[in-house]
Amino acid sequence: MEPPRRLTAGDDMAPVLALIRAAFSYMDGRIDPPSSLHLLTEATLAAEAARAELWVIGDAPLACVILTPKPGRLYIGKLAVAEAARGRGLGRALVTLAEARARELCLPALELQTRVELVENHRTFAAMGFERSGATNHPGHDRPTSFTYRRAVGAGGT
Repeated sequence: MEPPRRLTAGDDMAPVLALIRAAFSYMDGRIDPPSSLHLLTEATLAAEAARAELWVIGDAPLACVILTPKPGRLYIGKLAVAEAARGRGLGRALVTLAEARARELCLPALELQTRVELVENHRTFAAMGFERSGATNHPGHDRPTSFTYRRAVGAGGT
């Protein structure tokens, strides 16, 4: 497996955008409200690379993640793995990278969110040592639409 590499705002974001759109397409029609992925553009990904950390695995990206330092935690966003590359440990490799980055940044926890309807994601993150720590409602919804998962750095599971 190729090691993850960090992209800069000047890198070509078209392949990353295509990867995320393809990897998240199964959510269309399953989640309410629709995924924020529909708001992503090459320019917004470049801005994320400048503001946070955008990492990929593969020259033609097979997996990606956005890591955003926040007070007391490193937020894992837009973790995506190409369908043809699933089951090869790429998602785990990016979570392992997130843990290493959290250590380097002296952040004690990893955090992510996943939609309530995506029960397979709940199982996947639980298997990596994440525990559900909260729920949020998107504007206009009177029920939880996302669950927050958290894991202490060094808690294992990856």
